[in-house]
Amino acid sequence: MFFWKKKKENVAVKKDEEDELLHPTGEPDIEPPTESEPEISNDFKEHELEETSSEILDEIETIPTPEHTPISDAIDVEEEIKHDNDEKTGGWFSRLSEGLGKSSNKLTKGLTDLISKKKLDSKAKEQLEEALIMSDLGPATANKIVEKLAQNRFEKEISEEELKQALAKEIDDILEPVAGEIEIKKPENGPYVILVSGVNGVGKTTTIGKFGHYLQHDKKLSVMFAAGDTFRAAATEQLEIWAKRNHCKCYTKEVGADAAALAYEAYEQAKAENIDILLIDTAGRLQNKTNLMEELKKIVKVLKKHDENLPHQSLLVLDATTGQNAYSQVETFKEMVDISGLIVTKLDGSAKGGVVVGLADKFALPIYAVGVGEQIEDLQPFHPKEFANALVGIET
Repeated sequence: MFFWKKKKENVAVKKDEEDELLHPTGEPDIEPPTESEPEISNDFKEHELEETSSEILDEIETIPTPEHTPISDAIDVEEEIKHDNDEKTGGWFSRLSEGLGKSSNKLTKGLTDLISKKKLDSKAKEQLEEALIMSDLGPATANKIVEKLAQNRFEKEISEEELKQALAKEIDDILEPVAGEIEIKKPENGPYVILVSGVNGVGKTTTIGKFGHYLQHDKKLSVMFAAGDTFRAAATEQLEIWAKRNHCKCYTKEVGADAAALAYEAYEQAKAENIDILLIDTAGRLQNKTNLMEELKKIVKVLKKHDENLPHQSLLVLDATTGQNAYSQVETFKEMVDISGLIVTKLDGSAKGGVVVGLADKFALPIYAVGVGEQIEDLQPFHPKEFANALVGIET
C-alpha cells in the first residue's frame, strides 16, 4: 500500500511539472476563435439544389470532343522537342560521336601511354591489339588491323593524333565494302517487301518505326507497317503509334493470330493501295529456339506464294550491347531467312561499338543503318568514314 501511494504521488508531481512547461505561470489564457462559418441562406440552398441530373448531363454534352487523342498530342509535342533538339546539336556526326563516346573512350584510353616512348615497338603492338580486342572488334579483326599498321607505322616516331588517324584509316578500309544505302526498286505489281527480324529486346519495332520515317521523309516513298509480332499486344500497339508518327498505315490482327497469314494479307492490302514499301515486323526470338525460327521460315514461305522474289530484303536488327554474341545471331538467322543486310542499334548503350567492325570483317553483309539514340532521326544510313572517325575519337 505504501509503495502504491508513493508512486501515485510521484505521478501527480510529474504531471504538475509538465503543465508548468506547457503553460507557464502568468501566461495569458488562449481566447476562443471569434471567426464562425458564414450562414447559407435558404434561398441560396434551394436554388443550388434545384439542378437536376438531366441538366448536369445536358451541360456535359455541350463540351466539344477534342480533335486529337492524348497519344497524338504527345507525339506532336515529342516531334516539336525533337526538332528543337536537332537545331541545338551539331548534326548527325555530333550525335554519332556522342553515342559512340563510351566505345571511343575505351578504345583510346591507353593510346597516350602506348606511345609515351615515341615509337611503337613490339610491346606496344601487343598492347594495341589487346585494346582493339577489348573494344569488341574481335581477335581476327584486331590482328588484321595491327599487322597492317605494323607495315608502315611501327618502329617510327608517331603522335597520338597520327595513331588515331592511322587506326581510323584501317577501320574505314574494313567498313567501306559493306556500306551503302538500301536500294529500293518497287516492282510494277506490288510493294517492295522488307522483312525485319532479330532476337528479343534488340528494338525491332522501334527500328521499323525509325526506318519507316527515313524511307518516307528522305526517300519520299509511301510505307505500310505489318504488325507480325502477334504474340505481344504491346508490340502491335507500339507499331501503331509509330505508324501515327509517320502518318502511314499499319496492318494488324488480334493477339495470337498466325503471323504468316498476317504477312500474306498485309501484302494483299499494300498491293491494293499501291504502297511502295511494306515493312513486316516479326516476333522476337532467340537464335537457339528451333520452333520459333521455323515459324520465321514459314512467313517467308507464305510470302513467296504471292511472288517467288519475296521478301526483297531480310534485315537483321542487332543490339550492339550484346557484343560478340551478335556473331552467333547473324550465323543462325542467315541460315533461316537468308539475311541480306544488318541494322545495328543501341551503339550509345555500351562501350561495344567496335563490334560493327568485327561484323563487317567476318560476314561482309551490308550494314544499312546504325542507331545511337531514342529520337526518330537517331537511326541513319551507315557511313564508314564517319563511323571510323567517331569510334577512334577524331573530331571533324
